[in-house]
Amino acid sequence: MCGRMNVIAAPITQYLQEQLGLDFQTVDNSDLRPTQRVDVIMSSHKGLLQVRTHWGIQPAWAKHILINAKIETAAQKATFKRAYAESRCLIPVSGWYEWRLENERKQKYLFSARNQQPLLMAGIVFKGEQGPELVTFTTAPTPTCAAYHDRMPLIIPSQHIDYWFHSTPAQLDAVARHVDDDAIEIIKC
Repeated sequence: MCGRMNVIAAPITQYLQEQLGLDFQTVDNSDLRPTQRVDVIMSSHKGLLQVRTHWGIQPAWAKHILINAKIETAAQKATFKRAYAESRCLIPVSGWYEWRLENERKQKYLFSARNQQPLLMAGIVFKGEQGPELVTFTTAPTPTCAAYHDRMPLIIPSQHIDYWFHSTPAQLDAVARHVDDDAIEIIKC
């Protein structure tokens, strides 16, 4: 997955208020990039809450910032194992971007929900020196998305939110798959 998200505040905040009863406030950023601020949803003993994070971590062993992790290996990788077990989150977005080479030029595409609802991307949060830091999860792409990239964000359907937050990593295999192929709309930018 490329490192860009699309966040349009009004539909996201309205959707989260109506669907989850969550007073979630964010700002528009139609080109959200790694290291920038990202508002996420986490679960606590008091219920769902908003946490302001920065996208990306830089472990001591890494030469570059890490923004994504493969969901298929997160429970085994030392870097992600603990956060996957203890600090899962959902990132409400309007969509994400991918690029592909067409006629010797990079063409940008927006991937969003066909029903125009916000998407809930799966991720994990780390305690960083400057505050909470985010890594998003990727999974195998749908057949249509595979024409643009070999990975895509892991999207958690709203009916699986509670399961995402309250299950063990071993129990999450059932929701750690991509969404239905026809649920994603792809628009040339």
